[in-house]
Amino acid sequence: MIGIETSDDAAVYKVNEETAIIHTVDFFTPVVDDPYIFGQIAATNSLSDVYAMGGDVILALNIAGFPACKDMSILGEILKGGADKVIEAGGIIAGGHTIDDNEPKYGLSVLGLINPKDIWSNSNAKSGDILILTKPIGTGIINTAIKGEIATSNQIDEAVKVMSTLNKYASNIAKKYNINSCTDITGFGLVGHLFEMAKGSSVSIHLETTSLELIDGTEDLAKMGIIPAGTYRNKEYLKDKYINLTGKDFIEDIVFDPQTSGGLVFSLNSIEAISLLDDLRKNSIPAFIVGYATEFDGKYIYIE
Repeated sequence: MIGIETSDDAAVYKVNEETAIIHTVDFFTPVVDDPYIFGQIAATNSLSDVYAMGGDVILALNIAGFPACKDMSILGEILKGGADKVIEAGGIIAGGHTIDDNEPKYGLSVLGLINPKDIWSNSNAKSGDILILTKPIGTGIINTAIKGEIATSNQIDEAVKVMSTLNKYASNIAKKYNINSCTDITGFGLVGHLFEMAKGSSVSIHLETTSLELIDGTEDLAKMGIIPAGTYRNKEYLKDKYINLTGKDFIEDIVFDPQTSGGLVFSLNSIEAISLLDDLRKNSIPAFIVGYATEFDGKYIYIE
């Protein structure tokens, strides 16, 4: 039902009129020193694609690379962190595969289930829709500051909380509403994933940067030039697809910042959007309006 054509978050295969399988995979190198927390973050990121499609997690397989010469208890902690997140998601770990690798890597291949009539895609946003994001952004910048040993303990704690919080809870609440389109915000940054939504839906998206919620310290670090390399790759890839109306380079760097295990963006009509926003916040999910969609007018993204 859904493949690579619209750069959607996962593949969807219809089994029958009531059941479809969601299948996705993701893995990466450590973003924190603690192996258990790294396992949690990597698993949370991998599971997110199922929630971005509106589905429920049922099964996951570990994918890991680890140096054979290192202490295997470290790998055990990584796998334990991932397993605990899969359990929290309501799924099971059914095995996996590990190879000898000079640099540790970890993630999951995940299966989810959904009714074919209930699938969310990233390519059905409508003109007039309001866009709601369910996590603050800035994890790429904070992770770069961690590597440079200039991040504060509060910044690290907040970033870890953001990256290790399942999108399950936001997704379950949103299922009560008529979601036109949904995607999760990961490596392409906020603008990159909104571009995929805009292009797939043939709309223009106006990103309201004054409404963004940021992890503490993100703006100051961006002004200092503490920017991951992925930011520049994201900007180069979309160099003729957006307009930065703010005139501020640091704002542009923030909205192109590659996120690790970011939040979900829901696109839905304005009346339901207000109710969804209130519902999310009542359930302690730090949701906020990030922009709106209009008829396509030649540019996919306006940074305002």
